Amino acid sequence: MWKKILVPLDGSDLAELALPYAEELANAFKSEVILLHVNEPAESHYRHMHELYMQEVADRMKERIRKVSPVVVSGKSADEIISYAEKNDVGLIIITSHGRSGIMSWATGSIASKLLQAAAVPLLMVRAAKPRQEAQRPVLLNRILLPLDGSEAGGAAVEYVGELMSRFESEVILFGVVSSGRHIRSVGGLDYISYPEEQVAMFKKEAEGYLDGVYRKLKRRKGTVKVALKVGDKVGDVGQEIIKFAEEEGVNLIAISSHGHSGIKKWVFGSIANKVVQDSKAPVLVVKALGEKA
Repeated sequence: MWKKILVPLDGSDLAELALPYAEELANAFKSEVILLHVNEPAESHYRHMHELYMQEVADRMKERIRKVSPVVVSGKSADEIISYAEKNDVGLIIITSHGRSGIMSWATGSIASKLLQAAAVPLLMVRAAKPRQEAQRPVLLNRILLPLDGSEAGGAAVEYVGELMSRFESEVILFGVVSSGRHIRSVGGLDYISYPEEQVAMFKKEAEGYLDGVYRKLKRRKGTVKVALKVGDKVGDVGQEIIKFAEEEGVNLIAISSHGHSGIKKWVFGSIANKVVQDSKAPVLVVKALGEKA
C-alpha cells in the first residue's frame, strides 16, 4: 500500500519523532523511507551541513529498516514537500506538528497545516512533545480509533485502517456520534434546538446500520473490531468528542477522512479533521476523500 514513505525533517529532535512511525510502517509494508530536508532560500549556505545531517539520520535508520534515501532540495518547505510527493509516487507523508531546527527555526506547525490542506496523499501527523528516548520503541499502531459519519467521503480511511489491521493485528474502534439536537445562532448568541425523538431514533438507526456494515467488512482482517456510538444531548463538538473518546480509550492512532458531507446528520470532516489534528495527543492519520481536490 505504501511503497514510499516521505518524512520531512528540519534538523530538530522534535521533527525526528516521526522516525519511529516511519520505521514501523516501513518494516510492515516493506516501504522505502525518503528523508527530505528543504533548504529554504535564507539558509542556502547551510546546504552541505544539512546533507551531512540527513545522511547521518539515514545511516542510523538503516540499522533497522531495509531502504532509506536522504534527499535535500531547495525552495519553500510546504511547496517542495508536496511537489516531491507528487512527482515521486509517495504513498504517505509523516510529519510532526511542530519542530525547531538547531540551525534556524522551521515553523513545522504551519508547514503541517499547509500539507493538511494541500497534500493529495495520506498524512500521518505526530504530535511534537518531549523527544522519546531511543531505547523506548513501543508498538505504535496496535489500537486505532476510526471516526465515521456514515458518508462515503467520511469513510475514506476505512481501507487504510484495514491494511493496518492486517499488518499489526490492531484493535480498531469504530466511533460514531449522534446528537439529539444542534446549536443555532440567534440574537442572544447560541441556542440549542432539540430534534424530535423520531428523528433522533432515525439518525441512530442509520448510524448503527452503517457502523455494522464497516464492522462486518473489517472483522475479516486480522485483529479485532468493536463499535462505539455516542448518542444524547450531552454530545458537544464532534471533534472534541473524538479527542475525548480517544484519550479515554488510550488509542495510539486516530484515522480520519479529511472531508465528509455537511448537513444535519453528517459531519463536516474538513473542520473536524483540523480540530483533531490540532488538539489530539495521539498521532492522526488523515486520508483525503476520493475525488476531493487538493
